[in-house]
Amino acid sequence: MSLQKKDEYDHQGWMKTKDLTPVEKTYLLTLIWLDKRLRIVDYLELLEDLYYKVNLQMPKSHTEQYNLDNKFWYWYPLYALGSFSTIAYVVAAISGALLGFYYSPSTAGDPSAAYNQIVFIMQDLNFGFMLRSLHRWSAQVMVAAVFLHMLRVYFTGAYKEPRELNWILGIILISLTMVFGYTGYLLPWDQLAFWAGQIGVEMSLSIPLAGEWVAQLIFGGFTLTQSTLQRMYILHVFVLPFVVTTLIALHIGIVWMQGIAEPH
Repeated sequence: MSLQKKDEYDHQGWMKTKDLTPVEKTYLLTLIWLDKRLRIVDYLELLEDLYYKVNLQMPKSHTEQYNLDNKFWYWYPLYALGSFSTIAYVVAAISGALLGFYYSPSTAGDPSAAYNQIVFIMQDLNFGFMLRSLHRWSAQVMVAAVFLHMLRVYFTGAYKEPRELNWILGIILISLTMVFGYTGYLLPWDQLAFWAGQIGVEMSLSIPLAGEWVAQLIFGGFTLTQSTLQRMYILHVFVLPFVVTTLIALHIGIVWMQGIAEPH
């Protein structure tokens, strides 16, 4: 390397910053500072490599692959239902976390205390009506998208070998989605919640041999009490989100490793 060429680089191999704009110089110096301490460049390269690998697994244009020039709508939108349900889940999780700042599962001294908190959120809290509506509608959209996603997977044969494990995970996820909806349905503690909870108690008691044990575990007894609301809140806020998020991550990870199934 000539002396002139050597002069263009510093002792670490980075280009000298004298000919760069202030923005470029700031970015480069920040990157060097972070790289010395956190090896940020190595991780950026890993993320770039991961980005290209993920894109290789994404579905190709079905119009090109299956000559569906006039039927593009027939396949491709159906392949976005999984992503759509995940987005709805994220929206429901964020809006639900915000609602948790203003809701407490309490009926102590007043059976309508939990319901009154819902009334406060809907009527007195700034943007409370919008926040609760966003949570409710995103949850309903998630249920519909998951159900349609399962139908698409079944009717396109995407549950077959070697994707049996992911199909089973999907069945578990749609079941947990139903539990998510049921536990959230009881939290307003209004008339609809009360009778839905009573139906749940009766269904639990109808289970052979273990019915009474299941009713006491899930509902806190054979009638609806403060314990019932407390259990629904714990399941809805502290148990199901971690379980469902973990299973969704595993589900998406398997799709990434196997690739998206071609329609049979």
